[in-house]
Amino acid sequence: MRSTLLSRRDLDFLLYEWLDVERLTEQKRFAEHSRETFDAVLELSEQLATKYFASHNKLGDANEPTFDGDRVTLIPEIAAALRAFTEAGLPGAAMDYELGGSQLPATVAQASFAWFQAANPGTSGYPFLTMANANLLLTHGREHIDRFVRPMIEGRFFGTMCLSEPQAGSSLADIVTRAEPQPDGTYRIFGTKMWISGGDHELGENIVHLVLAKIPGGPAGTKGISLFVVPRFLVADDGSLGERNDVALAGLNHKMGYRGTVNTVLNFGEGKWTPAGEPGAVGYLVGEAHRGLPYMFTMMNEARIGVGLVATALGYTGYLESLEYARTRAQGRTKGAGDPTSPQRPIVEHADVKRMLLAQKTYAEGALALVLYCARLVDEHRTATSEEDRRAVTLLLDILTPIAKSWPAQWCLEANSLAIQVLGGYGYTREYNVEQHYRDNRLNPIHEGTHGIQGLDLLGRKVTQQGGASLRALDERIRATIDDARAQGGEPAELAAQLESSWQRLVEVTAGLFADGDIEAALANSSVYLEAFGHITLAWIWLQQVLAAAGHEGDFYDGKRHAARYFFRFELPCTAPQLDLLATRDTTTVQMRDAWF
Repeated sequence: MRSTLLSRRDLDFLLYEWLDVERLTEQKRFAEHSRETFDAVLELSEQLATKYFASHNKLGDANEPTFDGDRVTLIPEIAAALRAFTEAGLPGAAMDYELGGSQLPATVAQASFAWFQAANPGTSGYPFLTMANANLLLTHGREHIDRFVRPMIEGRFFGTMCLSEPQAGSSLADIVTRAEPQPDGTYRIFGTKMWISGGDHELGENIVHLVLAKIPGGPAGTKGISLFVVPRFLVADDGSLGERNDVALAGLNHKMGYRGTVNTVLNFGEGKWTPAGEPGAVGYLVGEAHRGLPYMFTMMNEARIGVGLVATALGYTGYLESLEYARTRAQGRTKGAGDPTSPQRPIVEHADVKRMLLAQKTYAEGALALVLYCARLVDEHRTATSEEDRRAVTLLLDILTPIAKSWPAQWCLEANSLAIQVLGGYGYTREYNVEQHYRDNRLNPIHEGTHGIQGLDLLGRKVTQQGGASLRALDERIRATIDDARAQGGEPAELAAQLESSWQRLVEVTAGLFADGDIEAALANSSVYLEAFGHITLAWIWLQQVLAAAGHEGDFYDGKRHAARYFFRFELPCTAPQLDLLATRDTTTVQMRDAWF
């Protein structure tokens, strides 16, 4: 029986027929791997996700974490699932052998983790944050490897990221958590952090918090932010756990989705615990002082692509579940059928249901392709043989990151909405999974930076950075795909012409937005820009899939071609009025006054 979590056939197509991950084994880093090892990881991931994660998804949703004033309690199935995940060696799937990792390509590791996110986003949130935490320290705080990173890879410690504060939200320049220097080189951390996923639980021996704070006397704003490792329990040089650090749980946040991931308010330095006889949470500086925000962006960018992946996974599983329902639910007859007693037909045969399923297919399969493409860029970066090649890949990944985060979060949420619609009245009942998928996915347009923040990042930073270098890097790849499709002729050439027209229009509009230097006017409709840019990017991704399917026959390949056809006919044209609006540099939103609401 085929899984309704993800399509293994689609993963094989994307990994082996399009992205050609087998070629990565020609690189020294991945030389010990093969198609067989990649397949084994994917098969194991599907099995573990189905057995240990999917089996308690609804239970975790119905039984949120509780806090009795002393400790947080989770359903026991979460710990059992995470033990199975750790015993399989998956926390270190993409990490170096010397750290106990499997040194898999990021492309394969992401495909593997997508199974767990589709099965249970709440439980998968714990290793998701932990792996991102460990990767940040591997990049910027290697002095902390033995004390904190190895135990996270081993599944003994878990990790968090602590950025937001109640009064600051996403405006990190306004955080007030402070780090007081100590004679022994450590710091004492004082402040409150909000929305900290995985911030308190008993799943492991320790929790490693990465905390943004300001050292008194440092520069104002974001330039004065530093990054600190603040463990729940202090760790001795020999790795043994010491006394409890001054990190206290103030309370839990109760979310509409992701209910299995405990979400917390944490107080640092309130004096509930007094390590070495003094209040203040002991923290260890990561890297250099006042460089905390650039360091944290290593984790944030990984988390943004990870949010895109979980949004994709939720949209994908909702699509497959609604497809299965549509194939088995008989309702209605052929229009004009004369015999009212004739057998009803499955709703999958009705045109409007096909429309909803096609839309879901293009959103989910397109988003999965986009996120795996970004993972392939990570592998290209790791194996680049020259600094020039590495820089080119970095520029491309920079401009695609806000798209990889926001496009799946927006459109795979829409896929979940359509899945509910396909099921009709059953769709919004708790007896079926699709209503939970929608609630879980609704958090992703907010996680790791809202759509508004991603739009500002894309238009305000990424397309203009280094004189437009990132935009040029993407332009080169898109035009190469257009050239390949044009050379193939037929429908691929027709799609290429449509993509070329939309892409060229986007480039022209982008240049016009900054023509007079009025930044406020240029950024007024950055969310519209993000949506148009994302849709055109996904058209490019779909055209690449059409090229990869060329010369192949069968239902799978025909489905790919028809999905691309749908996207180019129904979705890509929606960007034309958006680009027209952007070209006018309309300031309706800027001109609106508070009193007029």
